[in-house]
Formats: sequence, C-alpha cells, structure tokens
Amino acid sequence: MHFSSNIRFLRKRKQLTQLNLAQLLGITRSSLNGYENDIARPSLETLIEFSHFFKISIDNLLKIDLSKLSELNLQQLESGGDPYVRGTQLRVLTTTVNSENKENVEMVNEKAKAGYATGFADPEYISELPRYSLPLLSGNKKYRSFQITGDSMLPIPEGAWITAEFIQDWSSLKPGELVVVLTLQEGIVFKKIASLKAEESLLILESLNPAYSALEIHWSDIREIWKFTHFLSSKIPESILPEDSLNQAVLVLKKDIDWIKKQLKQSGR
Repeated sequence: MHFSSNIRFLRKRKQLTQLNLAQLLGITRSSLNGYENDIARPSLETLIEFSHFFKISIDNLLKIDLSKLSELNLQQLESGGDPYVRGTQLRVLTTTVNSENKENVEMVNEKAKAGYATGFADPEYISELPRYSLPLLSGNKKYRSFQITGDSMLPIPEGAWITAEFIQDWSSLKPGELVVVLTLQEGIVFKKIASLKAEESLLILESLNPAYSALEIHWSDIREIWKFTHFLSSKIPESILPEDSLNQAVLVLKKDIDWIKKQLKQSGR
C-alpha cells in the first residue's frame, strides 16, 4: 500500500503544509501526520475526502506509487483521466520517461504500426519503441512520432516522420487541423480534419492530395488522436505555387496569348 507516501507526495506537490491540508480536509494536523507516517489508518469517510481533494481515486491512492508517474500522467489523472473517479472511458496514456522523469518522444515506424494498433496501451510494448527527446517541445505535453507512407498527404513526402501532440479532449479539435488517428478498423491514419459531427459522433477526415476521397470514422472506433506539430524528412517537398502566385502566372500567360493573337491578326494570318 502506498497511501502514506502518496498523500505526503501530493501534499508537497501542492506546496501545502500539514496544517494547511488538515484544515482544508477538516481533520487535525496530528491525524494527518499519523497518516503520512503510516502509524494511523484513516476512516472510509476520510479516504473519500482525500480522493475528492486530490482528484485521485481511492484505488490509486492505495495501490499506485504516484511519485513514479510523470507530471503529465498526474495532470491527466487530475483532469479526468482516472476512470475510477469519473466513471468514463478515458485512460491514462501509456508513456515512457527519461532519467530526469521527463517525457520521451516514442517513434512508431512503418513496420511497428501493426503492433502499435494492438499494443498502444501495453506499457511493455511502448517501452520497447525507439525514443528521443527534443528541447523545443513543451514539457507539459505528450508527443509521439509516426512514420507515414503513400502520397495521400503530399506535399508532405512519403517516409516523413510526423511528430504530434496527444489530445485527451477531442472536442478541442478544429476543422483544418492535421491529426494522426488510431482506429480499430483503419489502424493509424494521418489526415486533415474536414469536420466533426458531434450529433452523429462522426469525425470526417480528408487527404491533402485531392485524388483521395474523404474518410468517415465513428468516435467509438477511435482509440487515440494526436495533433500535428511538425514533420521530419530527408526528402525536400515538391514545390507548389501559392494561390496568389498561381493567379499571377495565369494572368501573365493570358497576356502572352493575347499578344500572340494580336500579332497574328496584324500579320493577316
């Protein structure tokens, strides 16, 4: 059982003294000191108060060493990622940290995609993925890199590595954003959000390459969503003229055609 060490850890994490916390919970400081030093046992009512205050389930307060979790995992628990507290289907993301307890960026290459579709929640599987760290990324968010194949997302070239941020709250997503989605039926897909139909529980995705048709995914089929941050590639994307430049090019071409027509008319041809 980790209750004693957990409430001491959580109290210090919130920068509270024993007296402060005891007053907030409506118990005596001596009682709290006894709980933290494992020389007293709280009542069920007191356990519930600790659970409500720290937003951590009683089950996790007792059984899990919370000091071993990353800050991201703790934030996910507090924001509703603990199914014992909220009674939801949300889960705490399986992840890895480095020697400084900071989040790694795990890499899912093309060969690993099939395994990831079934092992995404398996700590042992995730721990075996290649990983790296990047100082430019936020320390308060979780990132993962996925390798893409095919030409559906050109000009992002085939084989590029898409680094993306884990999204817990899907309602925060907006049309036009690029996302990596893990589904039961399609596996891992990298697309642009065309629309989110909350009333129908549908996510409509489309490719950057207009040759591909849109993809409809029911929310119940989704297991993870990651929002695009950047991509890495050894290939240089093909140049595409911006709309303004393309319009300008058409105008120049039209002027050239008009000039040719004028010359032909003057020469009597």
